[in-house]
Amino acid sequence: MRTAPRRPQAVVFDVLETLMWLEPLGDRFEEIGQPAAALQPWFLRVQRDCMALTLSGEVACSSTFLDAARQALRVESGQSVSEAEIEHVLSGLPRLPAHPDALPALRRLREAGVRVGALTVGDAEVTRAFLEHNGLAPHVEQVVTAAEAGAWKPAPEVYRAAAERVGAPPAATALVAVHAWDCHGANRAGLLSGWCARLEGRHSAMFAEPDVVGEDLDQVAEGLLGLPTAGTR
Repeated sequence: MRTAPRRPQAVVFDVLETLMWLEPLGDRFEEIGQPAAALQPWFLRVQRDCMALTLSGEVACSSTFLDAARQALRVESGQSVSEAEIEHVLSGLPRLPAHPDALPALRRLREAGVRVGALTVGDAEVTRAFLEHNGLAPHVEQVVTAAEAGAWKPAPEVYRAAAERVGAPPAATALVAVHAWDCHGANRAGLLSGWCARLEGRHSAMFAEPDVVGEDLDQVAEGLLGLPTAGTR
């Protein structure tokens, strides 16, 4: 049985769809002759393929996410896109906007003295460029990738590696995400979780109940800060 949640010393944010607003990438799909609606199945295929690699025992490496993104675009387009067109789409990732609730949440946590990191299955350079482009970088102390941990989400070692990198025990580290499965993985690895309802609307009973729930990231941050501190009852 898990102990009652306490206010975290560190919080790591999922990046793709939690901080990063993916929908504008649909414009680049249209620019290469693909429907903007192909964005969502493309992204789901990337996630599925990366999870499949973890389940089959493959070790994540720095090139795998972008390789998976390229292959998913080939498949979703019916093998009709060129390599140059694929690169045109993927080159848009670093310049995607952040969700409006991202900066207030990061700022709130940092001002409260909480260490803040980003945890992603994505590419490290792309992630850092995205954070810089959106003014989020000054509030993020560490960027932790699946490649650095050697496995994809939701393998437990990914979340534990993130806690280690931000310098807090797993039980004193929270993951914040808009995906219930991601929060579930963090809980099962011994971390706290803050689930934002912005994407999914209603939390699924299939997954572990998150420690904090909010309609947006700022509400989640407020909820995590409102948890009792160690030593209080």
